[in-house]
Amino acid sequence: MKPASQEVLDGIAEFDSATMFNAVVKCMGGSQGGTEIDIPVNYTGPEMRCHMPDMGVVVGYAVTAEVTCLDPDSEPLDWDSYYDMLDAAEGPTVAVLKDVDSRPGRGAAFGDGMAAVHKGLGAKGTVVDGSIRDVAGIREVGLPMWSTGVVPGHGVFNVTRIGVSVTVAGLRIMPGELLVADGDGCTKVPAGMDAADVLQAAREIRAFESTVRELAASPDFTLQQYREWRAANL
Repeated sequence: MKPASQEVLDGIAEFDSATMFNAVVKCMGGSQGGTEIDIPVNYTGPEMRCHMPDMGVVVGYAVTAEVTCLDPDSEPLDWDSYYDMLDAAEGPTVAVLKDVDSRPGRGAAFGDGMAAVHKGLGAKGTVVDGSIRDVAGIREVGLPMWSTGVVPGHGVFNVTRIGVSVTVAGLRIMPGELLVADGDGCTKVPAGMDAADVLQAAREIRAFESTVRELAASPDFTLQQYREWRAANL
């Protein structure tokens, strides 16, 4: 994916993950009210939990890895290879970790010490398909965090693959894809889609949605008015 300008990334950060989903659909040719295209499942499922929703929207490029948290016989890579990749990544990053242990989620794949290192290397947030621990410590570090579980410990902890496509909470993510994460979960801008186009679509959607909100907020609002608005706009 071609890196977007900081201006575009800052603009995207003004929108929530739900609006960014709508914007991706719009860029693919979908309409506000129709389903003329196959709707992309470019968002995480309900098992993905946002632990710091008060920290707002996080926007960054995916840096991916697979880990095991208990299996003693997994073939490990040097953790420095992962941190070197994270350090070398261009632009704001979001770390994406997939627990591929024989008992995924039973041990923690992320904690407060890792959070401090990730933040120091420029990560804006971390998304884990698996469990984390030290949630209070991660909050103190100030790194927004998403995961599918929480536990207090782990066993043998290895990184087994880096820079590969991973599936987190039903969302397939390729390294370098742009992610937008908030209290609802994580939405991705698919590889090959221009982030500036998605931002423009999001702005158009916000303007469009404001019309029905203004209509419904009127003290004289009626269901018939809504039906007429819907007939004219959807």
